[in-house]
Amino acid sequence: MSDKVRPADVVSPITDGVLPLRVSYADALAAGRRGYDKPTPENSILLLVDHQMGLMLGMRDTTSLGELVANIAGLARTAKALSIPTLLTSSNAQWQNGDLLPAVREIFPDHPIYRRTGIINCYEDPSFRQALEDIVNRTGRRHIIIAAVTIGTCCVMPVLSMLNDGYAVYPVIDACGGWNRYEIEASSSRMAHAGADLCTTFALACELQADWKLPSAQAMFEPFVQNLPEYGFAVNNFWARANGTAVVDPFGMVK
Repeated sequence: MSDKVRPADVVSPITDGVLPLRVSYADALAAGRRGYDKPTPENSILLLVDHQMGLMLGMRDTTSLGELVANIAGLARTAKALSIPTLLTSSNAQWQNGDLLPAVREIFPDHPIYRRTGIINCYEDPSFRQALEDIVNRTGRRHIIIAAVTIGTCCVMPVLSMLNDGYAVYPVIDACGGWNRYEIEASSSRMAHAGADLCTTFALACELQADWKLPSAQAMFEPFVQNLPEYGFAVNNFWARANGTAVVDPFGMVK
């Protein structure tokens, strides 16, 4: 074992903020690079499309429906914690597709649900398109985060449409659902080749939060603790023991 002394840690000041990139997205594109058009709480809109009870029964691309519901709810809670404008829509909920998941309706009790009555692509539905464009025109936001069931129709179709119309689009693939893995693979490939930035729920949540020192950090713990149980266990276990043991040791071995 070496006797060499390890250098002291370099701890970043808690007053440090997130540094901007040295090159703008536009300049990166002009230089022939892919560029990083970063989604933020200030430039994004969330679309939750057709997460309906009847459709959810047929999803076969996740470990369990419980995992899929947790991801959907985690994405919804992330948007709420960061005050990202959110639109909810369903397709023929009065029939076999059923209503939106209770978890989604409970997280957004004050949001209207845009009830499409036949038009499959939500972006081609006049009422929904108007609602989206109203937010865009009012706020200038043009980064669209979207999750939908099923991914092959309710996600791919509006994603391709919005890319065509100049939006930056971020499909959250683990908050979508598919009938089988072929649908997931084909849909993901199609959207990525068209220029969409595919992402996953909790990676996107971190990208949007950017810095755990920001005021939104406390609210952002909720989706991680409530909907990512592996991390929730770690958080709860730490804080239960931070100021003493969670359970008194009758043997006196744990202090």
